[in-house]
Amino acid sequence: MPVRVDAKKRDQKKIEVGRDIPGKPEIQKLLAACTDGRWARHRPLLVTAIFTGMRASELRGLPWSAVDFDKKTVTVRQRADEWGTIAMPKSHAGQREIPMSRTVLNTLREWRLVCPKGELDLVFPNTAGKVQPLSNLSHRVWRPLQKAVGLVDDKGEPLFNFHALRHFAASNWIGLDFSPKRLQILLGHSSVQMTFDRYGHWLKSPEDDHEKFDRGEIGLVA
Repeated sequence: MPVRVDAKKRDQKKIEVGRDIPGKPEIQKLLAACTDGRWARHRPLLVTAIFTGMRASELRGLPWSAVDFDKKTVTVRQRADEWGTIAMPKSHAGQREIPMSRTVLNTLREWRLVCPKGELDLVFPNTAGKVQPLSNLSHRVWRPLQKAVGLVDDKGEPLFNFHALRHFAASNWIGLDFSPKRLQILLGHSSVQMTFDRYGHWLKSPEDDHEKFDRGEIGLVA
């Protein structure tokens, strides 16, 4: 039987920190820029994206009823699509509960006091209390913010797309030794194989590879 090769996976580059996603120094720059001034209003969104790994559609569709300050969790049960329509997550795995870190908890608690009100009771609405258009998030917030802190290429264009913050969250959790299965659940992947396909090259091996390579040379090398 001939071996089938998935061309899309074959040609897909592995995600690299610095090239495809921001590292910790870049994240620190972004957060520092949001402490006051023009970007302060967007700090709650940025903090939540960085430390929960939620997709842009999930953040834009997040209602306050899904934020439990007592349990310190955010429950993903709906999203806002490209046209602002509220719908269920694309897969069953997308419905999940994510613990809030202390920073996320305190930031959202303060943000709720001044968050624009609307009939959808969204956590991150536009100034009219409605669903934030994806294009506005990109062109009015994310791209200009990167330019403001110098995260640009040699042509002056922003280095990262907004989805890179989700990848950063994954890399951060891997650095904290979260198991692949826990990563799958937190990220809302439909299978652990998807988690391995995207982030497997960052996962640490529990084995001593050097010791095995050395044993593999016994009797072969003089």
